[in-house]
Amino acid sequence: MSDLKLQLKDAQKQAMRDKNKPRLTCIRTMLSEFKRIEVDERIELDQARGLAVLDKMLKQRRDSISQYEAANRQDLADIEHSEISVIQEFLPTPLTDDEISSLITQAITDSGASSMQDMGKVMGILKPLLQGRADIGKVSGKIKAQLA
Repeated sequence: MSDLKLQLKDAQKQAMRDKNKPRLTCIRTMLSEFKRIEVDERIELDQARGLAVLDKMLKQRRDSISQYEAANRQDLADIEHSEISVIQEFLPTPLTDDEISSLITQAITDSGASSMQDMGKVMGILKPLLQGRADIGKVSGKIKAQLA
């Protein structure tokens, strides 16, 4: 069992002891998503894939927040904000803009990328390094700017 999954199970037990229902619900959602993937694909989730799942959940929450705020439903947006804070506890420390820029520059030189057609090569190098530590969509925009 991965360290991430063990962390989630320990946090679930602590949330039960603390009777913290919103936190417990969010942790259970994360664990159920892990379990769904393990059952569907008949695999044991490793650390990298677990981070990818949490990263995806984070992106879903951010999308929901923008939709709730557009619909003037701040109560639901607040719930999503609290879930984001819980999910972020289990992700590694986010990278700074300077660190991301230096990783992009390094990946471009390593791959020999010179145009937009080489973006896939650069993303292939960066994705494992950035998983759970940066918003891949924003990184993609920065790569496009450097390759343009």
